[in-house]
Amino acid sequence: MQKKKEWNLITDSVPLKGSWNMAVDDFLFHSLGDDPITYVRFYAWEKPTVSLGYSQSLHKVVDVEFCNANGIDIVRRLTGGKLVLHHEEVTYSVCSSDERMFTATLQESYKMISEALICGLEKMGLHPYLAEAPPSSYIRGTLPCFSFPARNEIEINGKKIIGSAQKRMGKRFLQHGSIPGKNNEEMLKSVSFMTPDSNNIRMMSLSEALGRDIGFDEVVACLTEGISDYFGVILRPKIFTEEERKEIQKILKERHDNPEWIFLRE
Repeated sequence: MQKKKEWNLITDSVPLKGSWNMAVDDFLFHSLGDDPITYVRFYAWEKPTVSLGYSQSLHKVVDVEFCNANGIDIVRRLTGGKLVLHHEEVTYSVCSSDERMFTATLQESYKMISEALICGLEKMGLHPYLAEAPPSSYIRGTLPCFSFPARNEIEINGKKIIGSAQKRMGKRFLQHGSIPGKNNEEMLKSVSFMTPDSNNIRMMSLSEALGRDIGFDEVVACLTEGISDYFGVILRPKIFTEEERKEIQKILKERHDNPEWIFLRE
C-alpha cells in the first residue's frame, strides 16, 4: 500500500493583523524550492481589513477616507483578483511546489482546490457547486470580488461563498481565499464606493447558508477533512521556527507594512 503524502498544516486560530497574514503567505510562497512541498493554512483577521489584488489601483477601488475614519486596515495581496473585505471570516491558503499533484496550470490547480473546498463545505451539510464564467463587464470593471463568482469559484444558490485568487511562478503557486462567516455587505459597499442601494453584491456567508452561526474551529475542521479526503493526504501541524518568524518579520517590514507596497500602482 502506497504511503500517503504529508502536507504542512498551519492553523492560526487567534485573529492576526492583516499585514502579518499577508507576510506569512508571502513567506510560504517564496520559501518554496524544487522539492515538492505543500502548505495549507487557515487564519482570521483581528479587525476589518480591505485587501487589494496585486495590480489594482488603490484609489480607484477603495474609499481610503472611509477606511481611515472607521479603523479599517488596507493591505495588498501578492495574488491578483479584486477587492475583498476580510471581516468575521475564515481565510484559507494553499501554497505548493508539487507539480505532480496540482499540474502546471493555474486553471486546473484552481479548480482542484475549489473541489477540495467543496468537499469541506459538504461536511457542514451544505450543497455548493463550481461557478461558470462571470460577465466580461465584471472582469474589466472595479466591482469587488463578491460581486460575481469567477469561473470555478464556489457558489450556493447563485451566490459566491468563497472568493479566491492565485499567484503562480513556474511550478510554485500560492492560492488563498475568503470564506465569510457572516454577511458584511453594507461595510463592503462602503469601502468600495458602492451606493447603499446597490444590488451588485452576490455574497453568501456560512451563517446564512447554514441557518446558524459557525465558529472558526468547526469551519477549519471540516475544510481540513475535506482537503485531506480529496487529495488523499495527511495534514501534519507545523509551527514556525524562530528563524522562519524572523524572515516573516523581514517580509512584513519590506512589503506588507510598507506604504509604498500598498500604494504600488498609484
